[in-house]
Amino acid sequence: MTVLARRAAAEFIGTAFLVMAVVGSGVMASRLSPDDAGLQLLQNSLATGAALVALIVALQPVSASFNPVVTLVERALVMIDTGTAATLIVGQVLGGLAGTVAANLMFGLDAVSWSTHQRTGPSLWLAEVIATVGLLLVIFGTVRSGRADRVAFAVGGYITAAYWFTSSTSFANPAVTIARTVTDTFAGIAPPSAPAFILAQLLGGALGYFLVRFLYPSIASSAVATADRKVFS
Repeated sequence: MTVLARRAAAEFIGTAFLVMAVVGSGVMASRLSPDDAGLQLLQNSLATGAALVALIVALQPVSASFNPVVTLVERALVMIDTGTAATLIVGQVLGGLAGTVAANLMFGLDAVSWSTHQRTGPSLWLAEVIATVGLLLVIFGTVRSGRADRVAFAVGGYITAAYWFTSSTSFANPAVTIARTVTDTFAGIAPPSAPAFILAQLLGGALGYFLVRFLYPSIASSAVATADRKVFS
């Protein structure tokens, strides 16, 4: 198996398990705490953050972006080529959909059930821009400052917190957004709401890219180059 195939497989598997954590914990939370939305969100956010830490630690030696925006920023930073970026993004989107189907089936639901959970409005779109910018700063700031071994904990902690400080509960990921359209559960998002979320995430990605370039300019240091390769190779 080629290196690219292994990376695509890692992105597929990692994104699938991430979405299983998001959707599955959402279903479990709504069943265990049906009358307490705050407790549901706490359960959902803790499970997602913990899963992210574990998945990044496990798959980081192969590939552990799990997010098309992160992959696009890698491409913009010339860390990967266009063909690699496209392949990894396909793996992420398909993995996310597979994760939703698996979560639905685990909880006795239809494999695919279009969400009716409308999430729309300027406040939510702004939240997605901010959540995505913050995620990119956490990822690339940690890596480009030579602390790649801590990125899993930084990302897991940030996403757990962002569930609470953003009105959108911090999707910050187009692959996860697409995947959450096919589950009519606590974590779902109605298909008509998804495009605006994705556009907001892409805008956040562009802003995040420029901030990363400004705060962490390219440095011809072996430490930064090695850290980049460890996380994104």
